[in-house]
Amino acid sequence: MSAPSPFYDTLETREPAQREHELFAALPAQIAHAKAKAPYWSALLADVAPQAIDGRNALAGLPVTRKSELSRLQAEAPPLGGLAAIQPGHAGRLFVSPGPIFELEGIASDYGRFARAFHAAGFRAGELVLNCFSYHLTPGGWMMDAGVRALGAVPIPAGTGQSEQQAAVIAHLRPTGWSGTPDFLKVLLDKGDELKLDLSSIDKALVSGGALFPSLRQGYAARGIGTLQCYATAELGLVAYESAAADGSPHPGLLVDEQIIVEIVRPGTGDPLPAGEVGEVVVTNLNPALPLLRFATGDLSALLPGESPCGRTAPRIRGWMGRADQTTKIKGIFVHPAQVAAVLKRHPEIVKARLEVTRAGEQDAMVLRCEAAERPESLAERLAESLQGVTKLRGTVALVPPGSLPNDGKVIDDQRRYDR
Repeated sequence: MSAPSPFYDTLETREPAQREHELFAALPAQIAHAKAKAPYWSALLADVAPQAIDGRNALAGLPVTRKSELSRLQAEAPPLGGLAAIQPGHAGRLFVSPGPIFELEGIASDYGRFARAFHAAGFRAGELVLNCFSYHLTPGGWMMDAGVRALGAVPIPAGTGQSEQQAAVIAHLRPTGWSGTPDFLKVLLDKGDELKLDLSSIDKALVSGGALFPSLRQGYAARGIGTLQCYATAELGLVAYESAAADGSPHPGLLVDEQIIVEIVRPGTGDPLPAGEVGEVVVTNLNPALPLLRFATGDLSALLPGESPCGRTAPRIRGWMGRADQTTKIKGIFVHPAQVAAVLKRHPEIVKARLEVTRAGEQDAMVLRCEAAERPESLAERLAESLQGVTKLRGTVALVPPGSLPNDGKVIDDQRRYDR
């Protein structure tokens, strides 16, 4: 009898070129569907021929839709901003996230596609899984619940809070799996210790919704719990997930889900960045109920080169690295990352730039640091003129060699201190 496959399905081991071909072969139909069924996409992509979007270069020419805009779009065109391709009455569920942002769930059995992440984390059919994501208004609990069920495992819908009761449930039902935010599992384990309850049945966890600090992961490992994380959003479902080595330690990076296209773009723009450069995560999905085309999450990450040692061939990202929205106010005027990008477009000889904001005496000051291979004397002066023309603020320019600026995704670095 052959050993069970370590992979959820054959999609995970496709040749990268095959995956790319199949995703972009399906994309034109998704764009046509979105234009036909969703008023927002119909208006935004009015001049776009779906069949022309057949690769990454063509995709990069489409406008970006930002998550930060959803609240406004939904207020202007209730209930869902015209982005959904089905009517609310045909949905599986409707959710409300902080903002408020209203989200639609289709009727697919694993709508958020989380079964893949659970499988990579070692979860299998027949196991009991305590699911501690919230089931109240927001989609997290329901999405993870559906992923557990799609895998053939059985969720215990615990939700958040009530740590004493949840510890007692673990001790009695003996679930082997756990899902929730990274730190809540420690709350439950500590409560079990306090109540002298045996919670040792849990040997695996899939976490999301917050940072999984190395010390926390190590603490769980010391208690025999292998813990992996996944990255997801309410609108997109699963975006990327970890896999583990034979000893349970995580492989580098998070694998991109098989049914989405991920780009990393320069914050404030829609311009794709090369592998290794930190930028904003932009996702295009193939979801017929809620098509999202170049949906900018507001999160920072970077593409990793090469393939995962686990045997899965999907692209990898470094994981969550902060927020991309670096808008700041200087001398009472808002300055946006897109404005820094606009300055760069006037000067193609600049490789990369970073606007540093400080205090000089009792006044705001800004310095635009620009990487340039060649640095003629007139370049700094021309850049300063462009900076003032775009932002309506005076600033200085410092030219530095290529590779000098930090690779942290920051376009605007506000160094002012507000606590003294």
